[in-house]
Amino acid sequence: MKILVTGGAGYVGSACLRFLLSQGVDPYAYDNLIQGHSEAVPEGRFIQGDIADTDAVEAALKQINADAVMHFAAATCVGESVDDPEYHYRNNIAGTMSLLNAMRKAGVKRMLFSSTCATYGMATKVPMSEDTPQEPFSPYARTKLAVEWMIRDFADAYGLGFTLLRYFNASGASACGNFGEDHSPENHLIPLVLQVPLGQ
Repeated sequence: MKILVTGGAGYVGSACLRFLLSQGVDPYAYDNLIQGHSEAVPEGRFIQGDIADTDAVEAALKQINADAVMHFAAATCVGESVDDPEYHYRNNIAGTMSLLNAMRKAGVKRMLFSSTCATYGMATKVPMSEDTPQEPFSPYARTKLAVEWMIRDFADAYGLGFTLLRYFNASGASACGNFGEDHSPENHLIPLVLQVPLGQ
């Protein structure tokens, strides 16, 4: 199976790409490198491009003869989304629309979308479940929820098969030490918490 991993040079995307490779899958990273790092992608697995460029995405899908897309590309900083919501709406919503249109043109009908636990807003009851009401509190979270609905609508109209992945605070590194988070400046919860006992 051949998979295009958008945002595949980012932290979560590149971790998924490495896992797919270990399972005998044939994945390729597609990333504009605004937040990602090409060195996070194994050699021969990187295609540079932006999801907003429908023609370039379509060409990449056809180049690798993709069976599916794992979509991790996104603007992800909550605080930045409050200061500059236009960037997040353009990148996350319009960018995903471009990706979905490229998939339709290339005949790719399967997608995993990296959403976020932030679509639930502030938890009023724990543990949470997939049935917990979604009440996003930031522009970032609202873009992710809007994309979830857009994907559902594409599924209904065009036969797209999809999985929505809402996860909480991804963190960690490989046991051999050759892979881990690389944000500058760091803005993710768990690495920031771990800096406290280190006196950083």
